[in-house]
Amino acid sequence: MPPESDDPGLPIKFGPCSNGEYVPAPLTAVEREAIRRAHRDCEDNAKRVGVTRATFLRSVCGAATTLLAIQGCAGEAARRALGGAWDVPSEAALDEQAARAVLAGNEFVFDVQGHFLEYDLMRRSGPAPFFGSVFPQVNCGADDPRACFSREVLLEDFFLRSDTSMVTISALPIAPKGSPLSEAIMDDARHTAELVTGWKPVLLHAQVLPNYGRLQENLDLMEENARQYPIAAWKVFTHFPDAFGDPGNAWRLDDADPRLPKVGHAFIEQARRLGIKIICAHKGFGAGSPYASPDDVPRAAKAFPDVSFIVYHSGFERVGRREGPYTPATANVGINRLITAMKRAGTGPNENVYAELGSTWWTIMRDPDQAAHVLGKLLKHVGEDNVLWGTDCIFYGSPQDQIQAFRAFRISSEYQERFGYPALTPLRKAKILGLNGARVYGVEPKKRRYHFSRRDLEELRKSLPFKHETYGPRNRREVERLRAHHRGWPG
Repeated sequence: MPPESDDPGLPIKFGPCSNGEYVPAPLTAVEREAIRRAHRDCEDNAKRVGVTRATFLRSVCGAATTLLAIQGCAGEAARRALGGAWDVPSEAALDEQAARAVLAGNEFVFDVQGHFLEYDLMRRSGPAPFFGSVFPQVNCGADDPRACFSREVLLEDFFLRSDTSMVTISALPIAPKGSPLSEAIMDDARHTAELVTGWKPVLLHAQVLPNYGRLQENLDLMEENARQYPIAAWKVFTHFPDAFGDPGNAWRLDDADPRLPKVGHAFIEQARRLGIKIICAHKGFGAGSPYASPDDVPRAAKAFPDVSFIVYHSGFERVGRREGPYTPATANVGINRLITAMKRAGTGPNENVYAELGSTWWTIMRDPDQAAHVLGKLLKHVGEDNVLWGTDCIFYGSPQDQIQAFRAFRISSEYQERFGYPALTPLRKAKILGLNGARVYGVEPKKRRYHFSRRDLEELRKSLPFKHETYGPRNRREVERLRAHHRGWPG
């Protein structure tokens, strides 16, 4: 067992941390108090159940204790009934069976947004400082900090330290030349995953930048990638490189702005010709670029009804702007922009526009009111069959805490009645966690049969000397260094 001095940190992580596309907000007073209480309560509960503090923090009871601390602090600060809550009974802090009943599960968990950065390993003593040296994950134990971003870390965090069943490795808005997440590198990770697991738990995206260079060259590259790799979907960034040092160089999926290059329909038509008709568009977290708005997606979806359009981040804008109900006054901010665009285009729930939760759920999952509004609006307006699970990890470390917080979350009866939000039933949660993504990608949501269970994995995790830590940048300086290193912001 790990020594008592080995403090893995709280199992529900707080940050601050981002995926590199935004400057994370500092911890709030409520979050700081929740951290203090959670540490105190985990210390006390470890003694009560007779295990080391480190072992308790790696247990499902440790996660339950942390969520109970967050719940208590959020309720006290609000001084009213909250719009959302975690259904974690008090006994779950000490009783593994009670904790497992709400935080564990056997769902098919399909994460449609995973990332890693595979660098050529170099000695730390090189002439130029490695940008990652400012990040917490440089202490992962590797000789070179670049290894802390590697495919091995991704596979361990997803398939050993979390309940994830399948992951899509998604492209990043990094200039293609020398990218640490090219199609070839992603394909290498796919091969590694298949060798390790004995089945095919990894799908691949291909990056498409139709306005970056000549259009025909980009369309030809799509065909080359589709021929060479098992590409499952295309990843696009309509605000690239506008938000990354080349103002005005952007595009729209619907070709509706005459000032911009008309490359959207040409790209979609090529995707159709190649028979890969899933388009994943980064929308939200736009660094101030108006071209990261989801405004163009529903019109493109209407024009191409046989194509699935997945809105990554659901159009969520930025830390510091809290999500509330959809109203006329807020119709053009945050996630509401997607809802407004769907209404304008006549696109209804459960059609061919989908909303994805990567970085969005991480940002809101410790804020029960905001979380209730985000999930409630997406279920109501985009549809319970069209909300997809994504985490944007490994930037936030293992996604297990995001899975656990989602499993236990509920939308209050008051918010259901007041705003027309659907209840987060077990079936709706299962759909979001994996069934919806499996349907879109055409994969069979099978639970793999192993010689061990997820409960066996829980016991194994208690004994592994890992820490609950985030990997992405924690402040403005780190975000700027990451951007400068890549000529773009991963996420």
